[in-house]
Amino acid sequence: MWLPILGLILGVSLGFLTDIQIPQEYGNYLSIAVLAALDTLLGGIRAHMQRVYDDLVFISGFFFNILLAAALAFLGVHLGVDLYLAAIFAFGVRLFQNLAVIRRILLTKWSEVRKVSAANNSK
Repeated sequence: MWLPILGLILGVSLGFLTDIQIPQEYGNYLSIAVLAALDTLLGGIRAHMQRVYDDLVFISGFFFNILLAAALAFLGVHLGVDLYLAAIFAFGVRLFQNLAVIRRILLTKWSEVRKVSAANNSK
């Protein structure tokens, strides 16, 4: 679980501490890369909460998702079709699905804690 959080802290720190300018023609690539990274991060958090997290799966998923999204955007640019929108849609749907599962896990844990505390108070 520490690897996604470390990567997030490192990435945000680099973003705030450096003055890197991304040319506008690479804006589509950057938006897809950020979505792929967020999708992988939330997938890692979800896997950790479901106790199926694996570092190798997380790292390979992160780079594979970014490469696939960049390849779709690159192909779309050369074909004159906005293929990057397919990646944005897919990652967007997965983000919401992962958030929904994380929310349900947190609500289940919170409800179990409330039941245990209510049972302890009634004794």
